[in-house]
Amino acid sequence: MFIQTEDTPNPQSMKFLPGQPVLGEGATGVDFPTAESAAASPLAQLLFETDGVMGVYLGADFITVTKTEAVEWLHIKPALLGAIADFMTAGLPVIAEGAAPSDAPATPLEEYEGEDREVVEQIVELIETRVRPAVAADGGDIVFKHFEPRTGVVFLSMQGACSGCPSSTMTLKSGIENMLKHYVPEVVRVEAA
Repeated sequence: MFIQTEDTPNPQSMKFLPGQPVLGEGATGVDFPTAESAAASPLAQLLFETDGVMGVYLGADFITVTKTEAVEWLHIKPALLGAIADFMTAGLPVIAEGAAPSDAPATPLEEYEGEDREVVEQIVELIETRVRPAVAADGGDIVFKHFEPRTGVVFLSMQGACSGCPSSTMTLKSGIENMLKHYVPEVVRVEAA
């Protein structure tokens, strides 16, 4: 099995492309920011066994691994490539059957009423169609969590390569905030959840 790798804007994260589905088309990515959070994924658990791995993000067709600063990619990349290749070749389930990742859920759309619900629908639509595809190309994800109609603040969760990335604050503030404010006047600012 040939696995491509791509650098990401976050020097501590690398994107691994196994050439086959990881979670599958249309699946929402799953973030495992710690080894303890990886109980739902045998693949993520396996990757955390490599010294220096501090985060795993599973996307539709890619895996992003985040390492500690103390470890060089040169030293752990071969072990990660081998682990991913062996796992994917074995055809094992990436997410354990019946397991649910422990990520804080977004405020359900049903919690918003009237005009607030319309605003949230616009925000979610913009994030899904314009932001997430671009961020996924860099090995990360940005997920809507909550909108406070009273203050106009949108809370987003940064995942994968975006979490801890030196340029994530600029992406959040200059890119996403400006776009949301342009298309949705009710948005005043965007914050990381």
